[in-house]
Amino acid sequence: MRVGWGTALLFLALACSPQSKDSKPAAAVGVESTTVAGRPATETTARPRVLFLGTSLTAGLGLDPDSAYPAVLGRMAAKDGLGVEIVNAGLSGETSAGALRRADWLLSQPLSVVVIETGANDGLRGLDPDSTAANLRAIIAKVRAAHPGAAVVLAQMEAPTNLGPAFQRRFRGVFPAVAKETNVRLLPFLLDGVAGVAALNQDDGIHPTAEGARRVAKNVYGGLKTVMDSLSR
Repeated sequence: MRVGWGTALLFLALACSPQSKDSKPAAAVGVESTTVAGRPATETTARPRVLFLGTSLTAGLGLDPDSAYPAVLGRMAAKDGLGVEIVNAGLSGETSAGALRRADWLLSQPLSVVVIETGANDGLRGLDPDSTAANLRAIIAKVRAAHPGAAVVLAQMEAPTNLGPAFQRRFRGVFPAVAKETNVRLLPFLLDGVAGVAALNQDDGIHPTAEGARRVAKNVYGGLKTVMDSLSR
């Protein structure tokens, strides 16, 4: 897949979005849009819990929480009779190293599925793809140590064009390689069909609109539905 200038601008915004080292993402969002702010959702629930660990794309920067793609996906699951609880752990500007640092805190709750969307800011900053791969492997290892029975899903991310084709190829190759090595499901590029499409992005031309987030939710749901469906069996 070739990544155009629209996607390059996306990664610029992801890296420049505000982030606090002590920030802890808000968001346990169930199909009824229940929110638990500032801490993991540790309440007992009969529904399988799906954690989305990600960047501003997952957080839904510029959108109401109910319009972020994880919340949209939760409603899609409910419509299909899949009774899951969605936990949105997106944090703007975060690198894969930051996601790794947050992992222990986020994994302190019951979880059935963990969706990992990270690495975009690594790509923008030109960080060594080998380091990104190591962080992804370490996150997956933490998930499996904390929740041996949980399914792990990794979203493909892309590097911007300005770092050159050689870096793009190395970065792109990280995700399928890690997915194969760790035996986790690989989702397609999160913004496939959305990046660079003006009508599907906010005024900054970078972050998806509510309609764009719905498209992202469809991208993710296509690869996640089978996983969630198996939780009900």
